[in-house]
Amino acid sequence: MAENEQAPVQPQFAIQRIYLKDTSFESPNSPQVFIPAWKPEVSMDLNSKTRSVGEDLYEVVLTLTATAKNNDETAFLVEVQQAGLFAIKGLEGQPLQHTLSAFCPNILFPYAREAIDNLTTKGSFPSLNLAPVNFDALYAERLNQEAEPQEETQEVAQTH
Repeated sequence: MAENEQAPVQPQFAIQRIYLKDTSFESPNSPQVFIPAWKPEVSMDLNSKTRSVGEDLYEVVLTLTATAKNNDETAFLVEVQQAGLFAIKGLEGQPLQHTLSAFCPNILFPYAREAIDNLTTKGSFPSLNLAPVNFDALYAERLNQEAEPQEETQEVAQTH
């Protein structure tokens, strides 16, 4: 191998830190919410954000918000922002975006799920065990949604 040729950089991934960034628990209708039979309707919102915080260092924040209603009254609202610092080298473009948007949230989710479960039980509600989330499928769905408007624009441009 010639001296000026460099071996390709192998991708590197390391978890630097996993931490709870923010949390909130509200039970606005206590104690009346404990009186009727417990037949909750639970909804969950999920979001993740990513930002670069240094050379090859990224913060990923997974936000989970669960709301439980019982007899059309809010029993509780819990929100957790589970974050992580990840060192990622040797990835760019789509592979980096896939890592930050799917792989990292997949690492953070069990921590966020545990935090939500702990908060709900400390609020004197039954355990809230959230189902696993397929972050790869969510990422693929987002890519498809972003591609659809471009395809429509191309079709319109071709018809004129």
